[in-house]
Amino acid sequence: MWSLSSSCVNKVLRRGVAASRCHEQQLLSSTSASIHRSYSSTSRVDERIVVAVGGNALQRRGERLTIENMLKAAAEMAPVIAELNESHEIVLTHGNGPQVGELALERSAATFDVLGAESMGQIGYVLAQALSSVGLQPVPILTQTVVDPQHEAFRDPSKFVGPIYGAKEANALAQSLGWTVKADGEYYRRVVPSPPPQEILQIHAIKTLLEHSPSDGNILPIACGGGGVPVARVSSRPSTLVGVEAVIDKDMCGSKLAVDLQADGIIILTDGGGIWERFGKPDAREMKVATPEYLLGTKAGKNFPGSMGPKIQAAIDFVQKSVAAGRTNAWAAIGDLRDASKIISNEEGTIIREDSSISTGVVWREKIEDNDNSPKPESQKPHKSG
Repeated sequence: MWSLSSSCVNKVLRRGVAASRCHEQQLLSSTSASIHRSYSSTSRVDERIVVAVGGNALQRRGERLTIENMLKAAAEMAPVIAELNESHEIVLTHGNGPQVGELALERSAATFDVLGAESMGQIGYVLAQALSSVGLQPVPILTQTVVDPQHEAFRDPSKFVGPIYGAKEANALAQSLGWTVKADGEYYRRVVPSPPPQEILQIHAIKTLLEHSPSDGNILPIACGGGGVPVARVSSRPSTLVGVEAVIDKDMCGSKLAVDLQADGIIILTDGGGIWERFGKPDAREMKVATPEYLLGTKAGKNFPGSMGPKIQAAIDFVQKSVAAGRTNAWAAIGDLRDASKIISNEEGTIIREDSSISTGVVWREKIEDNDNSPKPESQKPHKSG
């Protein structure tokens, strides 16, 4: 398994551009030698990464949620994923919040497990069409995720789905349709239960695809879309599955997917950059590198339980569980979709990893006077970051 040398690590902390060159040199030298992995793969590259994109990535700001607009947005995103795939073995996962919420409006009698499966097929098709156009061979996999139907998440719904509403309209919908609604920034949205994933049922199929696909085939699995279809095991007959009314957080499921695949890293792509302190304020500053302990100690993202909070927790979970399993170089990253190629070199976004050399537990990104390093103006909504 490829990992940065100690000299590269020091350069990462000092300057992102040098880290990118260091990353490339290490990659070139590693491909000429025998590759050692903790997992089986036919990939020509030696770093496996799970990439998680939000359902909002397929709905450009100010546009209606239509298949045509989703195809346009996917076409813009596809080259970003293709670039990552050139030097890494990628497994893609995606959210479905806007899409599953829209389907729920159209088909009020349908349950969320069925709607989740429908949205997974819909988005899988859209992504497959776009990714095929840039030379990849995407393989969307309808994925079922086991959850605990007695989990406390069912008593306190937190997952935003569907469009935004004003206060009066949201209250009227809640009363007439029995919804639970919560504030999402200055607006309101419907929320549904979001229990944590316990088991990904198709994990062996995903592993088999990675282990036996042609090394030059550009095979790219798309799995756990929208967190997977939520199902539960019948207690009296554990082999029997039943659907569950919930939407699993795609980042938490993506984190589990990455752990189960023994991935080297996970990238969680947003529309608001990395992890910020005092996000949206004049004195906001972005973390460049942070340890799981620092993020837990400062309760980063806790003010945004429906958006950035789960992303940060998913990153922490992946790093801590991977390190506990002996993969000490495991890392997670959170950053803007448009900066995807620069996130791995730490030129943009936030890297989360265990690093005893960082005495404070965090390295802050240097501020640029012209504010180029401030939160993206179109993303300065409280629910988008922490």
